[in-house]
Amino acid sequence: MVEVEEHQRAHSDQDGEDDIVAEGASVVHGEPPQDETGPPKVDSEVEVLHEKVRKQIIKEGHGQKPSKYSTCFLHYRAWTESTLHKFEDTWHEQQPLELVLGKEKTEMTGLAVGISFMKAGERALLHVGWELGYGKEGNFSFPNVAPMADIVYEVELIGFDETKEGKARGDMTVEERISSADRRKMDGNALFAEEKLEAAMQQYEMAIAYLGDDFMFQLFGKYRDMALAVKNPCHLNMAACLIRLKRYDEAIAQCGIVLVEDENNVKALFRRGKARAELGQVDAAREDFLKARKYSPEDKAIAKELRLLAEHDKAVYQKQKELYKGLFGKSPDPKPKPKNWLILIWQWLLSIFYSLFKQKRQKDD
Repeated sequence: MVEVEEHQRAHSDQDGEDDIVAEGASVVHGEPPQDETGPPKVDSEVEVLHEKVRKQIIKEGHGQKPSKYSTCFLHYRAWTESTLHKFEDTWHEQQPLELVLGKEKTEMTGLAVGISFMKAGERALLHVGWELGYGKEGNFSFPNVAPMADIVYEVELIGFDETKEGKARGDMTVEERISSADRRKMDGNALFAEEKLEAAMQQYEMAIAYLGDDFMFQLFGKYRDMALAVKNPCHLNMAACLIRLKRYDEAIAQCGIVLVEDENNVKALFRRGKARAELGQVDAAREDFLKARKYSPEDKAIAKELRLLAEHDKAVYQKQKELYKGLFGKSPDPKPKPKNWLILIWQWLLSIFYSLFKQKRQKDD
């Protein structure tokens, strides 16, 4: 197991090198692309890759660019340029696309051209003419794309396998796909140990891409168990890194994927509890920690988190107590009202007048 800052590490159980401990690690990976009103605004230089393909870099990548027949793994969003109608979003589906350069579908020709000029980890905006997209006729099923519609892609190249490294995913046997995913997971763990955390996250995501839902639905018995033994730790590793990134909702989603398959997974419960606690969802976090403690009663990290929640509750109670102190208790003594000086002067003058009047009467008598 990869260990980082052991005194700060998160819960871990005895499962060899399947899972990492990332709670004490540095922040990694950029923010996920936002989708508010359409494609992001980009000020970088426009590169003309082809007569019908232009690229603007959003985030720089690293290493080499993929060659022909490389198996590329990517996330992307796609809009029609004229209407900004979004018709695809793999980020939302949490399922990267696999694309073999030179063997892509006709409607993805422009996307493939753009990918061939990108590095691993790079995020870019691609403008693709309709001739290299869905063509003159468009597409009226799924996705729905109008005829002769130019396309804008926001795309991130997660990584790629060169042709020499193996077959395309669809041509692999079950054992080969699980083995390739496991290799990616192990590469991710090694990169994590070197604190190359952005590259590690890319490896985990590529491993998950080998074990997508369409593939998992076909597996039963020992093969499904073999696949889950690779896939689940990758989701947990992603969750650990996302917590450090303060991307708590995404971390919760990654843990949720594991808990669908294994509702009593202690690591998933623990890390989801951590993320929920950070979001202020104290009751939900406590529920996760208590359930995790049920299956791992001696775990010190779980006990620590429950203690922190108890201290939080106590601090909130004390704050509320101070805030409402005296509201229902004894009222403070009222302050004496200041006297009116004009009245005091008038009373003094009256006393003098009365004294003089009294002296005059005594003389008259």
